[in-house]
Amino acid sequence: MEATAINRNLNDLPDEILLHILTFFPTLDAVQTSLISRKWRPLWSRLRFLKFSYEHFPLNDPPSDNRDFFAEFVDRALILRPHTPIELFSLSFIYHDRFGFHVDSWVRSAVRHLQARELHLDFFIHRDYHRTDETFNHKYDFPFCVLRDGAVAVLKLTRVDLTLPASVATMGLASLSSMYLDEVYLTDQMVRDLISGCPNLDELELQNCWGMEKLKICSKRLKKLALAYIYDPDSKNTVEIDCPNLCSLSFDNCSFTQFVLKFAPALVEFNVRLVRITEQDYVLWSRTVKLLEQAPYVKHLKLQNWWFKLLTSKDPLPKSVVLHNLNHLELRTGYTQCDLVGLAALLELSPNLATMILHYLRKNMENRIIPEEFVNKPDEFYMPSLKQVTMTSYTGTRDEDNFVSILKKHGVVLEKIIIHRIKVGEKSFSPVVVSKIPCKVQVQTGSSLLHRSS
Repeated sequence: MEATAINRNLNDLPDEILLHILTFFPTLDAVQTSLISRKWRPLWSRLRFLKFSYEHFPLNDPPSDNRDFFAEFVDRALILRPHTPIELFSLSFIYHDRFGFHVDSWVRSAVRHLQARELHLDFFIHRDYHRTDETFNHKYDFPFCVLRDGAVAVLKLTRVDLTLPASVATMGLASLSSMYLDEVYLTDQMVRDLISGCPNLDELELQNCWGMEKLKICSKRLKKLALAYIYDPDSKNTVEIDCPNLCSLSFDNCSFTQFVLKFAPALVEFNVRLVRITEQDYVLWSRTVKLLEQAPYVKHLKLQNWWFKLLTSKDPLPKSVVLHNLNHLELRTGYTQCDLVGLAALLELSPNLATMILHYLRKNMENRIIPEEFVNKPDEFYMPSLKQVTMTSYTGTRDEDNFVSILKKHGVVLEKIIIHRIKVGEKSFSPVVVSKIPCKVQVQTGSSLLHRSS
């Protein structure tokens, strides 16, 4: 008997699957699905993720024209939605003081009525939305005390004024475990109050924040700390970190004149990043890298390869520093002789390194005259445990090819070299894999597969 074909559509799927699909939609689109059919009508109101993004509204010129319509939409959506707990309340909006009442009500609804576990407020979105002073000079004053009435565990605030109650240090916000602040004015005392008022704070990230001079972060609970784009034009700010259980520490373009890290036996991930490449940047780089002396158990390290300058400076890293636990290294580097000398010195400090990722840094700092004692260093790589090297943005220069040859000569333990060629126009390349000697290189370009022995 011939099987009868059954016509099926989305309406035949269980509600659980349809709700899962809607979690990938902005709330505006999720609400619009209620027009599909009677079955779809109530689904959006059962979502545990509310994402109100002004970006999804038509961007006119000036970009503030649709804010009234956006505010009305958010108001109505929160009125129609039942007061059941949600996982995330996310708002991206271009703020003006005349919307203060609206935003206050949205925040209170998210925290108190919906008991959101994550609260994300972004009042920057993108620089294209801030073409005039009318949008740039208005900031939402976030009422921190509202968190006392909720269950927020993750707080992300971008471009707000932060009003802390006098009793914030004694508020005991036990639910808050992660805090991300971007473009927020913070004094040293405000940071201390925030940390003391959130006894279970595990993660703290401060980005583009200002107002701090002698930043001190002291917490027995904190496990992850990231500081990014914190500049002091007068070069007077300092940072002291006293977090014995800190596992991850990241500095991204920070200009502190002094970095102090108390002994950090739990620190396993350490990242340092600088965008510009100047002599002053090297000074900042060296200040942060020397913190490794207080973190002997680091396993993952990410930084620029300016090790040659540190090696030849008057204030090098103490010889007693050996990164015995380092097993993964991610390095921004060139492949000149200076770069290779620095890399060789770093490898000597990392006897148990297993994997290494190298990102090509095109304009690296270097001394044109290399001291005689370092002339033959590049060929003396010490890497007894290194199993895999990955090179990104590979262009095939003579320096890069020379480095690959050096790696292959030390292939006793090295199992694989992966080369990612730089993308040229619309043409992209599959990675080249160089395995142990005798090496075979496989290059896949489009539909052709080429083999060659090395």
